[in-house]
Amino acid sequence: MVADRARSPGMHRRALRLACRIGLAFVFVPLSLTLVHCGQAPNPTTLAANSQANTQVIAKTDRQVASGDTFEDRFPAPQFKERFPTASESFLQRQMSDFSPKRAAQQAEPAPYKVASLEPQVPYQRPQRDDLTTLVSMKSSAFPYFGNNPASDTPFLNISQGDRRGHRSSSGRVFWQDETYNDSRVLVHVPEHFDVRKPGVIVVFFHGNGATLERDVRDRQLVPQQISDSGANAVLLAPQMAVDAADSSAGKFWQPGGLKRFMAESSEHLARLYGDPGSARAFANMPIVIVGYSGGFLPTAWSLEVGGISDRVRGVVLLDAVYGELDKFASWIESHRSGFFVSSYTHYTARRDRELMSMLRQKGISVSEDMDGPLRPGSVVFVETGDGIRHRDYVTRAWTQNPLKDVLVKMSATPSLALTRVAAGAPSSSSR
Repeated sequence: MVADRARSPGMHRRALRLACRIGLAFVFVPLSLTLVHCGQAPNPTTLAANSQANTQVIAKTDRQVASGDTFEDRFPAPQFKERFPTASESFLQRQMSDFSPKRAAQQAEPAPYKVASLEPQVPYQRPQRDDLTTLVSMKSSAFPYFGNNPASDTPFLNISQGDRRGHRSSSGRVFWQDETYNDSRVLVHVPEHFDVRKPGVIVVFFHGNGATLERDVRDRQLVPQQISDSGANAVLLAPQMAVDAADSSAGKFWQPGGLKRFMAESSEHLARLYGDPGSARAFANMPIVIVGYSGGFLPTAWSLEVGGISDRVRGVVLLDAVYGELDKFASWIESHRSGFFVSSYTHYTARRDRELMSMLRQKGISVSEDMDGPLRPGSVVFVETGDGIRHRDYVTRAWTQNPLKDVLVKMSATPSLALTRVAAGAPSSSSR
């Protein structure tokens, strides 16, 4: 009993100290946790904001949305400028046609498959089409041209005015590059009846002064129509020379290989227009007939002299066009006896034509002076036309109506000139 009483005061004191420690712990733990979490004493404003947020959370739980937090506040409707940006913004502008159904989707075709067969495969069938007359831009066409004029070995564009550059012709008149020498288009015509599998020719037509491809070559001189009406297996290439100007400059056809580059590029375009991409090789090797009218004599002469493919030229036709370059014409005639040469003329060019005839006779080359006979390899024909024939109308009225058509018909009658006639000579349907 005495021992127990002796121990009880000590135990009692230890119990009291333990109770005090536990009580102090409960008092200071909340404050220490707050200081550790914030790093500083809480701000009254923050406490008020937290209190408001807690109130909103409770209100939402009771399905009562607090002011300032509606559906429209959280998910605002897009503004007009966000749905329809202006043209200056980076959003890609589209047309209604971009959203129209595509033909491929409308006419789904079964996937191709192979079937073993001993029968030969069906060859490519070109789709049916009408005459096609169109304009195609070509890099190798006559213009733009920034090289030299070989007549003077000086820059062709020999005058400037501010940023504009131009060419002063021998007559003293100035033609500006951006108006006269900036059209790279070529008039291309593929008749409905043309068949690339048969012997044919490419007619390259160099128009005269003061002409455009549509107004003059197509509509007034009827060059595409004459080719179709001939029934000959021929297509047309007519590059735009100086636009509607009294100028005969040859542009890129002055350059060595100029005609070769032009024909190489043209073969790809002709194949696409014909409808058979595989026909490009046939066009690239097809014979050529060059027709030069009036001022077109200059690109004709230089193409024969330096064009790079004079051996492909099966014939040359000059329509009142011998204004110069006689040596170039005489040289080609002498060295290409498998081709033919025709020059029809009025009194404007009579003196030069007679001079060229004399040069050829001195070389021992036979010259005919009428178009009554057939055209054969080696034919050299000069035809003088009467006073009633006007130079302006010469492409449609020379020794006969539509002389280009007549040449192609005569050429088709001679198999050795490698041109077939694949259609009757009835008037063709209107070109499109």
